[in-house]
Amino acid sequence: MSTKADPFAFELFKNSLSSIADEMALTVYRTSYSSVIKGSMDYSTAICDSRGRMIAQGLTLPMHLGSIPTALAACIRHYDNEIQPGDIYVLNDPFDGGMHLPDIFLFQPVFYKKQRIAFAATICHHTDVGGRVAGSNAADSTECFQEGLRIPPLKLYEAGRRNDTLWKIIEKNVRVPILLQGDLRAQLSACHTGEVGLIDLFKVYGLTESLGYMNDVIDYTERLTRAAIRDLPDGVFDFEDWLDDDGIDLNQPILLKVSFEKKGDQLTVDWTGSSPQVKGALNCTESFTNASVYIAVKSILSGDIPANEGFFRAIKVISPQGTICHGVLPAATAARGLTGFRQVDCCFGALAKMVPDRVFAASDGGNICLSLGGYDDNRKPYIYVDFFTGGWGGRPWADGPQGNSSLCSNISSPSVEVTEMEQPLQILAYEFLTDGMGAGKFRGGAPFRRDYRMREREGTLQLRNDRCLFHPFGLYGGRPGQKARNVLNPETSNETLPGKITRTIKQGDVIRYDMAGAGGWGDPLERDPARVLSDVRNEYVSAAAASEQYGVVVDTRAWTFDEKGTVELRRTIRARRNWTKPPFIDRGELPPGVSSTHEKKRGAM
Repeated sequence: MSTKADPFAFELFKNSLSSIADEMALTVYRTSYSSVIKGSMDYSTAICDSRGRMIAQGLTLPMHLGSIPTALAACIRHYDNEIQPGDIYVLNDPFDGGMHLPDIFLFQPVFYKKQRIAFAATICHHTDVGGRVAGSNAADSTECFQEGLRIPPLKLYEAGRRNDTLWKIIEKNVRVPILLQGDLRAQLSACHTGEVGLIDLFKVYGLTESLGYMNDVIDYTERLTRAAIRDLPDGVFDFEDWLDDDGIDLNQPILLKVSFEKKGDQLTVDWTGSSPQVKGALNCTESFTNASVYIAVKSILSGDIPANEGFFRAIKVISPQGTICHGVLPAATAARGLTGFRQVDCCFGALAKMVPDRVFAASDGGNICLSLGGYDDNRKPYIYVDFFTGGWGGRPWADGPQGNSSLCSNISSPSVEVTEMEQPLQILAYEFLTDGMGAGKFRGGAPFRRDYRMREREGTLQLRNDRCLFHPFGLYGGRPGQKARNVLNPETSNETLPGKITRTIKQGDVIRYDMAGAGGWGDPLERDPARVLSDVRNEYVSAAAASEQYGVVVDTRAWTFDEKGTVELRRTIRARRNWTKPPFIDRGELPPGVSSTHEKKRGAM
């Protein structure tokens, strides 16, 4: 069947597939148990064809974009000759299709008229899968065997019959079984929703036509993708960035290096030169590195290109084995999300050279994870996992959004009230920080502060964040954002904590996290003074910073700005810095021993 035969029917079929994947996502949201899924929405759903090629993704996490086909391919490789109706496959093994242990995949084959037509796919981040620390997400684990229960591709159900042995093994290896099993049932419900929706769709269009349209959806996406890539400039565009450290070798920066080669309608993205895999849990799987590339590329192309196998075909990703971008046994991977987010920023740095009018400056460095686990006085376990991101870099056309999830994750912020009701925590502060973002013609999104007070007698804290040593970079004259900071008991001991740490905290302890600020885009002296005044009134920018960084003289009593004084101050700043053109990048001060081939020659603003 060709789309040329009936383009209207094809369009309806394509949109119906996307709607089914979205309905699956809503099913997970409405039936899940844990705050990580129902609150933060750390999960994804998809429809794949009978060969395992993804044809539609639900409305949740972009960073799962490259993971589902890889995980499903592992299941098909193990079971292709014995897949039957009623089977449901499960896995989380990073070295056999998975990404990190908390992310558990479920796949249900869908049959119509005794023929396998598709797979319904779900992936959820589970609150705990065992291991050395509650939450199974510690950045300072040193091998995968410390991180939790490792599940190779197995049958959770076989011909409709539940594998009770496997269920019991899972139950006995996690700290709060009711959460994990409840969330698994939510995934099962979503797979069933996908199965029903696909069968109904095939009944409308018929078996032959529907299978033809599935192929057409992929081919159509490839044509759109290649046409969009063809319009980009040819050439090689590279970039480098660093993670602070791996939580084991402290203050030892980890290099990320990427090169985009665009030729005709094909992109080749090469991570050769990036750091070897590290001791800590920041190592990525190949599929996760692929996803970071797909996200960055998709964000600069037309928004109407579907996310499926056709999109992947036009992009070749090279990530050498044994590097932080493609870890091998026994690499720890629990905190690989942090590396993936930084890989996206690294990709944007390269793409900013290719298409400067489409790429924003560095975001806040997320996604940040704070986990707390332990037992109350009755030995009842509790686990709290909080993921949050908040600021995008300044864009070539607008300020960076703030208080908004990174485009990599689409994760929401859990309700303060629900958190305090369900967890032994009190949220003392959740507020934007003044002067934290990078200045620019279009400034970065403002970072926020969050303070947690421990109410239980004792617990194990895990922190996973970055940008404590490296500022989020500004682009084309934009200034860098502030660095992140973790503090224990800010009103008393005021102890600065590393970005990646596992430690015991006691009742009454306060954990403060100050997010890194997103970078600015464009010369701050070109920002509309009225917008600077508005930022000062809203306490995003101080009057002092308005003068120093933007050259705007603000009267905070009359809430006006001095037009003549502003013109004169900006003239003085321009003469002092003596730019011939705005620098491509401003990273702020780099840690000792680190240099950048892209570093601007620093001078006074």
